[in-house]
Amino acid sequence: MKQNETIRIKRGLDICARGEAALQTVDATAIVRYAVKPTDYVAVTPKILVKEGDAVKAGTPLFYDKNNEKALFTSPVGGTVVTVARGEKRALLRVEVAKDEKDEHEAFEVGNPIEMGAEKVKDVLLRSGAWTGIIQRPFGLVARPSDKPKAIFISGFDSAPLAPNYDYILGHFQGEEFSRGLDALHAVAGSVIHYSIDPTRNNAAIPNKDYLKVHRFAGKHPAGLVGTQINMIDPINKGDTVWVVKLQDVLTIGHLFLTGEYRPLRLVAIAGAPVRQPQYYKMLAGACIESLANNVTDTHVRYISGDMLSGTNIGNDGFMSAGHSLLTVLPEGDKYDFMGWLMPGFGKYSFSRTFLSGFCKSKKYLERCELNTGLHGGVRPYVVSDQFEKVFPLDIFPLELIKACIIGDIDLMEQLGIYEVEPEDFALCEFVDTSKTDIQEIIRNGLENCRLN
Repeated sequence: MKQNETIRIKRGLDICARGEAALQTVDATAIVRYAVKPTDYVAVTPKILVKEGDAVKAGTPLFYDKNNEKALFTSPVGGTVVTVARGEKRALLRVEVAKDEKDEHEAFEVGNPIEMGAEKVKDVLLRSGAWTGIIQRPFGLVARPSDKPKAIFISGFDSAPLAPNYDYILGHFQGEEFSRGLDALHAVAGSVIHYSIDPTRNNAAIPNKDYLKVHRFAGKHPAGLVGTQINMIDPINKGDTVWVVKLQDVLTIGHLFLTGEYRPLRLVAIAGAPVRQPQYYKMLAGACIESLANNVTDTHVRYISGDMLSGTNIGNDGFMSAGHSLLTVLPEGDKYDFMGWLMPGFGKYSFSRTFLSGFCKSKKYLERCELNTGLHGGVRPYVVSDQFEKVFPLDIFPLELIKACIIGDIDLMEQLGIYEVEPEDFALCEFVDTSKTDIQEIIRNGLENCRLN
């Protein structure tokens, strides 16, 4: 492995939170209910292929995207379709599958992806459903099979609050799965693969491959976000396409070509202050979290699939979202505090130093500060400050880009770098925003505006 210079992220914010998952794992593969949700993906218009009562195997197609018909969304387990849930205007929300004792799998080709050739590997990925773990930028869409990316990016660590330890996750899989997954991605794209690691951690063994470039990142969050890494390594320009694949999706792809089975196994960290015993759970993608609620000390909490900055509220009986390796549990912040911000606020987290706790730098003290889902204020006109620039490391003007998205000026958005970002890149800006604006939603709307016009 080539020794690369460490890229240091100076602008950002490490949020200290209690309840980080201990490095121990509980087997939760006995969970019965699973769901595949079109809403976990960007701009998917699903066409249902099954009905309630149908028997399916792991890898059986449940629906496909009308805008990307070759990309099939398949069942993670073998069993029976129990619910086809629809929302307003009959929009498909999820397809639920109840796993049976047999848990049968569809059979796919086994082999070395480099020797199989690009078209054969692509066909296996598409038919099995593993292709949906490949996301293209810009726009964050499921990759189109006809596109050729200039590069593939994989982040080997996560810097978000209460983030899972990827080295610990890799230790629970065969090293061959990671290597075989990398080979499959390279065979399809023919592009260089950029793999980013945190040099301060005890990194797992990294395969020695000619097409694999390893980069070291250090510093504050969002150092672990792939958007930050792309910006520092090889920025996206207008007309460029890159692919992004999450680490556990690479393992799923590798397992597919080693065994011929689509088995999207995940090690998911359940973390947060209300969790009785924060730890890892071994489960399959899309698992229902209802049985995990007995590990939570309070009932008035929010279950977030993903991290607290950019995750999705799924409720106490919801299903894990695609690609997520973290279930965050936070107290609901819907109570009123006596005298509000007029109190000293020793136990409240404050980036802008509204409370005295904002002047303290001690990690142990900050971990004791209360973090909940409360906004601590209402939506108000934009307060112009330099807060965003302190936590936003990309070579982009964040406030100007947000304003361009609000007014819908596509030319200005392109000039300001809209194609380089995804909503999660602005999660810290939303966290520190004095105006309590839904910045991530604004960025998503801006990207969709550019995509459709």
